[in-house]
Amino acid sequence: MREVAMVGAGMIKFGRYPEKGVHELAAQAALLALQDADMTMKDVELLASGNLYQSSAMIGQRIMKEIGQTGIPVINVANACATGSTAYREAYMAVASGAYDTALAVGSEQMGKMGLLGGGGGGGGGGISPEGIVGSGLMPAVFGQAGVEHMRNYGTTEEQFAKIAVKNHKHSMHNPYSQYQVEMSLEDVMNARTIAWPNTLYMCCPTGDGAAAAVLTTMEKAKQLTTEPIKVATSTLTSDPYTERDLTMPDVNTLTKNASKLAYEDAGVGAEDLDLVELHDCFATAEMLHYENLGLCGEGEAGKLIDDKETYVGGRIPVNASGGLLSKGHPLGATGVANICEVYWHLKGQAGGRQVEGAKVGLAHVIGLGSACTIHILQK
Repeated sequence: MREVAMVGAGMIKFGRYPEKGVHELAAQAALLALQDADMTMKDVELLASGNLYQSSAMIGQRIMKEIGQTGIPVINVANACATGSTAYREAYMAVASGAYDTALAVGSEQMGKMGLLGGGGGGGGGGISPEGIVGSGLMPAVFGQAGVEHMRNYGTTEEQFAKIAVKNHKHSMHNPYSQYQVEMSLEDVMNARTIAWPNTLYMCCPTGDGAAAAVLTTMEKAKQLTTEPIKVATSTLTSDPYTERDLTMPDVNTLTKNASKLAYEDAGVGAEDLDLVELHDCFATAEMLHYENLGLCGEGEAGKLIDDKETYVGGRIPVNASGGLLSKGHPLGATGVANICEVYWHLKGQAGGRQVEGAKVGLAHVIGLGSACTIHILQK
């Protein structure tokens, strides 16, 4: 396998764009990434497009109609919330394998206000099951229950979960790509309407529209383009192994634990080597769980990590300097690429007021229950 470098990133501000088609949003992000890499579509040999809710609409080919139909292979990917990061992995594998020298990954989604109804599968069907509405089929219920289990096992408090939302909303104030840039006090978060206890409204990610893109090439070519290439040290993708728990509720922990173990081994680094993390905080409870799942602290120590503000920008291991999904938004197909772009910008020193100073190693993580988990580690 060849060494792969990321040489361009592009993203539009997440929000709601009813006047535009999803392919137009994706094309805009793709052009920004190509511009960042000082390339055009003529330099790209493969395009991987991640999109979930419009997955049958051949979004990759429609992007090409916007920015240049050069006849190259197009791969359209759908993989729950990990859709965009799986497209990124397809681009990575295309270059690492030696089949192509330069590939473009694009993640996009147009969701409006539909919310996270169910597992993010977007598979259609005859409407929402009443059992799903009142049971654990809804994602807020799944992650609410997972948070309650952490409280039962380790004494974690509702306030500690709320502090994660406070942190992420504070970080968002410095991110121009964030759907919402509104700082919240602890009282604001805890007194908001309960969605699925212990998660209140401001502890749940908003959905909307968005797109992000990345250009990947060989390390050899990257060194011709820049004096500081950003290496993709690992691109890891896993799914859940079978457990008895599958019969009751989704296991939101094992998926990430398994993926992180493989990712650290492949990249030759450990959690202690990370300078920043962009993880899948679809709910505040999810971020808390993933502190432990990614090895940022020991089992049961996540509450102390947020109490001590170690995951703030300026702390020991900044998490979701972008504002995370809680503020940035979660247009499903775009999220995975956006998380990777955020890490890339920090390693390049281009993250503005949210910059993690001296960042050299960063991790981007996304899970899609159903199940898929991707972890990408970038190195300067």
